Amino acid sequence: MTFNSKIFRTSTFRLAAIYLIFFAFSVCAVLAYVYWNTVGILERQTDETIRAEVQGLSDQYRLLNLAGVADVIKRRIDEGAGSIYLLADDDNEQVIGNIDKMPPTAVGEPGWVDFPIVVGKAPKQQKHTGRAYHAPLPGGYRLLVGRDVEEQRLFGDTIRQAVTWALGLALVLGLGGGWVLSRNFLRRVDAITDTSRTIMAGDLTQRMPVSGSDDELDRLAKSLNDMLSQIERLMAGMKEVSGNVAHDLRTPLTRMRARIELALRSENDATHKQALEKTLEDSDRLLSTFNALLSIARAEAGHSREGFAETDAAEIVHEVAELYEPIVEDEGGTLTLNVDANIPVKADRQLLAQALSNLLDNALKYGGKEEGEATTVTVTARAVDGKAVITVADQGHGIAVADRTRVLDRFVRLDESRNKPGNGLGLSLVSSVMKLHGGSLTLGDAEPGLLATLELPLLAEQKAA
Repeated sequence: MTFNSKIFRTSTFRLAAIYLIFFAFSVCAVLAYVYWNTVGILERQTDETIRAEVQGLSDQYRLLNLAGVADVIKRRIDEGAGSIYLLADDDNEQVIGNIDKMPPTAVGEPGWVDFPIVVGKAPKQQKHTGRAYHAPLPGGYRLLVGRDVEEQRLFGDTIRQAVTWALGLALVLGLGGGWVLSRNFLRRVDAITDTSRTIMAGDLTQRMPVSGSDDELDRLAKSLNDMLSQIERLMAGMKEVSGNVAHDLRTPLTRMRARIELALRSENDATHKQALEKTLEDSDRLLSTFNALLSIARAEAGHSREGFAETDAAEIVHEVAELYEPIVEDEGGTLTLNVDANIPVKADRQLLAQALSNLLDNALKYGGKEEGEATTVTVTARAVDGKAVITVADQGHGIAVADRTRVLDRFVRLDESRNKPGNGLGLSLVSSVMKLHGGSLTLGDAEPGLLATLELPLLAEQKAA
């Protein structure tokens, strides 16, 4: 296993280190509290007991004189309670006690001394630590009272060792855990980075690795994969659109060029006029294609939201229907309206009218039962479950289920529509307009014919959102 210094620069390792520092402080605080409430209390209780006993013996010395207090000390030594007693004269010679002489540090003013003592008899003698308080008595005598605190010292050492080992283990385990976590995290980040570089090199088929743990990295990878799939679809669509644009523009441009060359070789004014008229028609058709592409691009980019305003969808349906009703009647067909009184929406009035116009154009072109036969077009507009639902139904052959999604792409024209004018952008524009409005276009079966359904949120729903 190779050492990777990048691990120590990862945010995971840094967070683990910060947490470790706080954890170490917490452990220190807890163990210090334990130490204070065990060793500290024991030491303070011992000191208080010793000081009280010194005070008691001093009082008894004043009451009972030297012989009386010596007798008291002798009885306490005989009880064998593990206490240290020494009553010495001014020459530091023992009067009574269980140690021979005063410790060297027990001089001057009254106070505490820690000194070594020997416990037990040979050959099992042991050196312990004694803690005592010394104080002068009247007549030049000195009194020392203490305790064997070896067990307390050993207990304190044990606590301190436990603190040291706990901190050491916490540091080792914390750093080790941070290193392991950072190593796994870095491995996954490196995998995402390598995949990103492959994608930036042009391979859009690559996807971010997903471990299956459903953690934050997996959720990020899934979101990125969805985004990449969308980008791949858009890129494929751009390539297809470019090819379709080139194909659809080449034919009219070639026809225009041939017609112009023919007119130039002719000296007939009627031929010149006819060539100009045909060229104008082809130019209008090309402009219509480019305008439709521009409208789709603006709708998909969301630039057209600046034209949104509160409006009545029912009013728009009536206005568009009034424009198309004479055209339908001229072709021998009928246009039937079934519209609610008020359908408030927030929309771009022009785009919504254009979407509805495209659907009516398709109904006029392909809505006849037979070739050249007029059709009956039915337009409905309803407010249903918080949505404005607008439908356009004809009586033609409809669109097969397998093709209903495909025809929403740009420049897609089914075989049966190839002999009729059009550029394959009408339904694509309608779909883009609906997405811009937070709605949808659905193609269904009118039995017979095509049923195109537009759905977009009602104004009340939009305000609530």
